[in-house]
Formats: sequence, structure tokens, C-alpha cells
Amino acid sequence: MTDNRHLLEYSIPQLLRWRVKTSPNRPALREKDFGIWNTYTWQDYYDHVRKTALGLRAIGLGKGSTIALISDNIPEILFVAIGAHSIGAVSAGIYQTSMPHEIAQILQSLKVTAVFCDNQEQVDKVLEVRDQIPNVQRVIFEDPRGMRGYRSDDWFIDIRELYRLGDLEHAKNPALFESLVDQGRPDDVCHLCLTSGTTGLPKGTMLTHKNYINMGVQLTEVDPLEPTDEYVSFLPFAWIGEQMNSFGVAMAAGITLNFPESVETAMSDLKEIGPHFMFGAPRIYETIRSQIWLKIDQSYWLNKLLYNYFIKIGIKAAQYRMRGKSMPLGLKITSWLGKQFIFRPLVNQIGFLRLRRAYTGGAALGPELFTFYQAIGVNLKQIYGQTEIVGIAYMHRDGDIRPETVGKPLPGTRCKISEIGEILSQSDSVTPGYFELPEKSAELLEGGWLHSGDAGFIDEHGHLVVIDRISDVMHNKKGDMFSPMFLENALKFSPYIKEAVIYGNKEDFVACLINVDPIVVGKWAEDRGISFTTYMDLSGKPEVAELIMEQVIDVNSRAEKEHFKIKRFALLYKLLDVDDGELTKTGKIRRKYVQERYQNLYEALYDETVDKKDVEASFQYQDGQSTKVKTTIAFYTVKGV
Repeated sequence: MTDNRHLLEYSIPQLLRWRVKTSPNRPALREKDFGIWNTYTWQDYYDHVRKTALGLRAIGLGKGSTIALISDNIPEILFVAIGAHSIGAVSAGIYQTSMPHEIAQILQSLKVTAVFCDNQEQVDKVLEVRDQIPNVQRVIFEDPRGMRGYRSDDWFIDIRELYRLGDLEHAKNPALFESLVDQGRPDDVCHLCLTSGTTGLPKGTMLTHKNYINMGVQLTEVDPLEPTDEYVSFLPFAWIGEQMNSFGVAMAAGITLNFPESVETAMSDLKEIGPHFMFGAPRIYETIRSQIWLKIDQSYWLNKLLYNYFIKIGIKAAQYRMRGKSMPLGLKITSWLGKQFIFRPLVNQIGFLRLRRAYTGGAALGPELFTFYQAIGVNLKQIYGQTEIVGIAYMHRDGDIRPETVGKPLPGTRCKISEIGEILSQSDSVTPGYFELPEKSAELLEGGWLHSGDAGFIDEHGHLVVIDRISDVMHNKKGDMFSPMFLENALKFSPYIKEAVIYGNKEDFVACLINVDPIVVGKWAEDRGISFTTYMDLSGKPEVAELIMEQVIDVNSRAEKEHFKIKRFALLYKLLDVDDGELTKTGKIRRKYVQERYQNLYEALYDETVDKKDVEASFQYQDGQSTKVKTTIAFYTVKGV
């Protein structure tokens, strides 16, 4: 195994330069454009960073400047970010789905001096709040389509013009860029990463070059990668989950980053590349699993029969494989047959055939879903961390996968559990704090440990078990503790349930609001001749309620304790949505906000005399417009509770 710890001595631009010296002609980046994959070698990568850096310097950026990135995943987002790092400036990612008022708040709170946008849509958002962001001096755009009318305003600059300015600077002073790169230090702050914002406005987490590189080095020490390995960059760049691969893993291991043609084509482009490792939020794996089940449901009866037989075999085999134990010969043979004739073609269809490891993080994933992927031959493993420790601090090892845990600490990461049960960590990847929030930073790093805000414990195998957010752990009226997240994940393992919100704190029983999966339940309804028009109509069907009742009863049948059982539920008339503020940008439930928004439904869940309620449904669209619709919600009491 290669020892890469010497890489911790570099800044990200210095590590990029080192990659050029060791493998200048290897593919570093690949982008699909108009159906063709275009390649940038490590030398090309460095050359683009150089001219971007000097171009940024030419328009007034330097040490103390911050440039915001509002863009889909394209090579230019890295050219601009690492170009900024090269001249001592700091980058900051903003989600492309952010509304103009959100962008204005973030640009002001992070004291941003320039913004990079990939297209007119994002430029227009910034333009809409121009009078609210006096600190922003320039807006750089990559895609010139629709930008002709903006060219007379020198607030805007085409990235090609930025390159030209950078090349002019380099021609005047060929040694300038190298001297600027030399000035970087591993402990310099290079990026401000927004927290998920589950409890309020996102905070700017200060992350250093060393934070990112250390995470990449330690991850690849546990799961080595080859320089020829491929990764598909499809997660939002503003999320730490993408940055840790683009800044950390890619630089530490020298792998190739592949950028899809668009967000819409990401999964089909992933199939073309066939990555060797993958990282995704639980929602991605839940969606893929639903698609697999849909394919099986639409298949011939013989395929269904074989699938149902071999998935049981695969689950048995997975129990041995996850624990690193040898299988009985008969099981080994039958599981091999299932893999070759059923699961291998299935895995190939979703682009996972070359996948050696898949990781999930950002939220908990139910143990059943882990076992499902392991059963079909996808080596899915849980990771755990947070923005403030560069996304990954704990992970499963091959042959030691326990679905109910998040694995063991990465090398160099220390863990302890506080007196109140909070998970505390120490590592070279821990943030120095939040941008211009000294009191919050002091709370976060009290006593020299990173305070996660999560409750957990270390089991007898040395694995970390995460229970829930400390603030989210609930107690019923009798004082019995339960985790809403655990119950929500149990419900979401059903292919018919997309989202669930559990209630029951200081109440007599557990209740929940449920979102049905529109694709899977829609297909189920069509197969049975149940007509519907909208999601609201589908959710209101009594037949759908009976289907979900079966799923809830199944979850209750597996509940370890009586107070874990769900007694009442209702099917929500709309999908929980980021645009409505009900989910964070990474898909986590904003629990307090959801309860406040649906307070009338919450009250009805706990009034057992109510079986129906008229409500006025409010919908918020991406363009900021809203509409209201009247509907009737039914409330159901679960049998046997």
C-alpha cells in the first residue's frame, strides 16, 4: 500500500502541481458535452487553473477575497475554485436550487467579492438581488448563451475573457503563478462550505487545504484507489459530499473525475462511465432500489420467480460476506449462480458493474437497504461525518459491515461519547470553526473536540452506532425514549413510501405523516385499474391507504418495544420539498418547520375522534409563485396497536 501521508504537507494547488510532475498526461477530468466526452490531463488541469488564477488576480481578487460558486458540476468550477486558492482567496459553494433572496443572504454573510455562475439562469438570480450585494464586484459566467445583452455591463465577465487576462499576466511574468502557489500553507482556509441548515440558516464552515487532503489520504488508506479509477461527479458541488471527492480523494489518489452533460443525464452518463467507486446520499440509493423493483414488477413471471428466489439466497450470502466469514459450499454455489444470471445483468443496467465500493452518508440508511444492495452484489458501505469534519470520519471496512452501525473511525480520527451521549471527534480534518461566528465555533469545538450534535454509542465490536440528532430524540409521556429517524427509515424501506415524518414527543403514542412514492404507487394503482390525476388524488385513494396500512403493520410487527409502534398515520397531499423549506438542500427533513407547517394535521393525528379533515393546501413553485388548493385528508388508526 502506498503511504500518501507526505501529501499533507501540500496545499491543494501544490498537490495539483505535484500530480502534474508525477503523471502529466493521465486523464484528470472528463466532461460530456454534446454527447462527446472531452478529456483534460493533469497538465491541462493545471494550465487552466493557472490562467484562471491570474485572471482572477487581474480583476482584483487576492488574499482576503471570497468567490462564490453557483454552478452545475463542470470542470470550470474546479478551475475557478483552485485558481482562487492559488492566489490566497477563498471559494464558497452555493446550491444551484437556491432562490435569489437566499443567495443574497449567503453572499452578504460570507462577504463574497465575486461570483462564478455557469449559465444565464444563475446569473439572473444574482442580478435580481444586485442592490442587496454591494460587496460583489464581478460576476463570471461560463455559458455565453443568452448573455449578449449583459456584455455592455462590466459587472459581468465571460470566463474566456478571464482566461485571456490570465494568459497576458503569465506572458508578462512567467514566474508569478508558481511564486503565488508556493505561498500557500496546508492550514490556510481555502473553502467555506455551507452546513445543511436543518435548524436555521446555513453557516459557512471554514475548511483548510489540510482538512480536505487529510480526509482523502485517510479514506484511501482504508479503501485504496488506483490512478486509473473513475468517479462520476453528480452530487451538488455545494455539498461537502462532492467537495470531499473533488478536492480530497481525487487529489490524494489521482483518479479521474467525470462530469455528466447535465443533471438530467447524470444517471445515464454514469452507466457509460461505469465508475469504480461512488458516493451518494441515501435518497439516491432509495430511488435506484425503487427503480429496480419497478423493473422486476414489469418483468416476465419467470424473471420475477427467479429474482424472488435468488434475492433470498443473496441476502443469506450477504450476511456471510458482510462479516468476512466463509460461506457453506451450497450457499456459495447458488449465490454465484444468482449473481451471474440474475444480479450481474441487473447491476450492469444501472451502471454499477465495475463498482468496487459504494458509500452513503449525509443521513441514516435503513439496515434492510444495505442488505438489499449487498445481496445483489453492490458493496454498499455506510460512512458518517459532517461538514465540519469534511464529510467522512467513520466508515465500514470490507468484511466488517454491520448495517446497524456506521463503522469505525478513519485512521487518525479519535472518538469518544460525552456524558450526555453526544458523539465527539478529533482529526486533522476538523474545521477551525464557522466564518465570523466565534461563539458558535467555541460551542462546536468545546474542549478540543468536535461536537456532532448526534447521540450515539460505541458497540462491543468498536463500531459507532448513531441513534439520532440529540435535539430530535423523542420521549413519550411515560418517558420511554425512541428515535424518529430509526422509525422513518424502517418505513422508507417499503418501495411504496418515499418519505415519513414521525411524531410522538411527550404524547401517548407514535404517529406519522407519510409521502407515498409517486412512481411505484402510481404503477401499482395503474396495474389495478385505479385511475388518478395528480399526486394529491393518488394519495387520497382509499386503496392506497390500505396498501400503506399493510406497510405500517409490517413495521410494527418488527418493533422491538411496544412504544416504537405507530398508532395513527395520514397520507400527505404533497411531496415534502426543498422549495417549500420542508427539506434541506441535501434532503434532510427540517423537522421543527414541518411540524409547524402541518400543525393542524399533527393535532388531528392525536385526536382519535377525527377521521377526516378539510385543509387548504399551499404549494410553492421554483419561480417563487404559490397556489392554494382545498382538499380532504383522511386519518387512519393502525390495527393491533
